[in-house]
Amino acid sequence: MNQEEFITLVCKRVQEKLDQIENYKIPIGVSNRHVHLCKKDLETLFGEGYELTKKSDLKQPGQFASNELVTIRGSKGEFENVRILGPIRNKTQVEISLTDSFRLGVKAPIKESGKLEGTPGLEIIGPKGKINVDEGTIVALRHIHMTPKEARLMNVKDGDFVDVEIFGQRRAIMSKVLVRVSDSYRLEMHLDTDEANSVSIKNGDFAILKNKNSIVQ
Repeated sequence: MNQEEFITLVCKRVQEKLDQIENYKIPIGVSNRHVHLCKKDLETLFGEGYELTKKSDLKQPGQFASNELVTIRGSKGEFENVRILGPIRNKTQVEISLTDSFRLGVKAPIKESGKLEGTPGLEIIGPKGKINVDEGTIVALRHIHMTPKEARLMNVKDGDFVDVEIFGQRRAIMSKVLVRVSDSYRLEMHLDTDEANSVSIKNGDFAILKNKNSIVQ
């Protein structure tokens, strides 16, 4: 093999590696504190028959940020103007950061969304009423939404835990990131504000999946 052939081969291998890395890139979405409401609680807070109004679409299909805001209150403090995300759910859920939990005085555990058994409650105040939820306050477990096709490409499945690498001034590896797979998802990794601030990332930045078969080592 002469020098020109060698250089051509190296360039080809490098491009193949870059193409593979591109397949493992995951856009990041940073979640501020927010609330999901069931229909009964929505009507208690905003009035009988009330429906959420859309402010903007979120990246996940069918999900949106509403115009409606509430106050959440714990034993030590409160946050005003907390946005409600739609559509309505079967059970009310409040997602906060660990930093928020200290201010509120609520010992919110790190849990997967929807796994609310045994979690603490708090008070939610709207323009027409207020509710005291017995449970439903969590710090959301960091996770990645992806389609079945993307899961096959990355060699992961629903319920797996993976590592991801974050690049930039505070380069880091985040472990125990839950994989959630559905045809209704779009590829996106969700972090709360504490996690995002700790590694200086923002909405639209990217992470790289690292698993046993990842080419990023």
